[in-house]
Amino acid sequence: MLVRSIRQNDLAALLHLASNVGVGVTTLPVNEERLGKRIAASLASQAAGADALPDTAESSFLFAMEDPGTGQVAGICGIEGSVGLGEPWYNYRVGVSVRTSTEINVYRRHETLFLCNDLTGAAELCSLFLHPDWRRDNNGSLLSKSRLLFMAEFPKRFNPRVIAELRGVSDADGRSPFWESLGRHFFKMDFSQADYLTGIGQKSFIAELMPQHPVYTTFLSEEARAVIGEVHEGTRPARVMLEGEGFRYNGYVDIFDAGPTLQAHLPEIRAIRKSAVFTAKSADTTKGQSWLVSNRSLTDFRVCLAQTEPTPNGLPLTAEVLSRLDVEAGASVRAVPLSARS
Repeated sequence: MLVRSIRQNDLAALLHLASNVGVGVTTLPVNEERLGKRIAASLASQAAGADALPDTAESSFLFAMEDPGTGQVAGICGIEGSVGLGEPWYNYRVGVSVRTSTEINVYRRHETLFLCNDLTGAAELCSLFLHPDWRRDNNGSLLSKSRLLFMAEFPKRFNPRVIAELRGVSDADGRSPFWESLGRHFFKMDFSQADYLTGIGQKSFIAELMPQHPVYTTFLSEEARAVIGEVHEGTRPARVMLEGEGFRYNGYVDIFDAGPTLQAHLPEIRAIRKSAVFTAKSADTTKGQSWLVSNRSLTDFRVCLAQTEPTPNGLPLTAEVLSRLDVEAGASVRAVPLSARS
């Protein structure tokens, strides 16, 4: 499989993928206009040029996973250079309130949720979705981690603080226990509708209707308290993958479904820190562990997996891999092991 920069003619495929996502992935609404604008923003970011001094607020990139044999688009992922500078960025910060009375010898510790904009300005890994039919053969790892090679190549286009909002717990019908216990009381709408409105950029209702004072989780249902900071069953592999790259949960959750926001410092992310530039060498066959290999291009970025191992003369790659990357032997490529070496 190949991960490549999004193209103008990918809109129909992106709409099809979005229709399979379900609720909880806010950045992939089933909305042709919104998705079309995201493709346009990605193309504009590519056109800025590798040597341009970028404004991270204007950096927005989408990548598609394609089967080179059929041209079918099987997945999507994205990166935002800085969030919250054009539209408000809300999270709940999980905190603690302590009350004590020495007179009656009572000490009480309460978990609280405080509406905040603390993560404004951070770069974001977003819009990750792989069609269920393609969830095999390391495709999920390729799709998610391909973005890290892009960030390694063009670090100045991204805020060094990187976040990833993960989908929170909801059932097969899209019901979120956290939303039912908290959000519904203030918005009087289904979780799916609130999630959709946020995805198409209509966020003013959050500031207008959401309580501005700390929420004591004691008042929430037991089911709602249990899912704060937890991920949807289908998102667990993504969480494990990100944590393996150095991302950590620091007490910020989504205001709708309480899914966790993971954070990392860009230069410390494993795939970025460990990636290196090699000279591509043509080889009839190769062997070794799985490596992510990219062509280092801003305007037509490409990443695929290769079974290989560096040599003093460069990185051996088969003709098939070179073709997928659209490079020739002798070209410069960036590569990193797919996973940390044991």
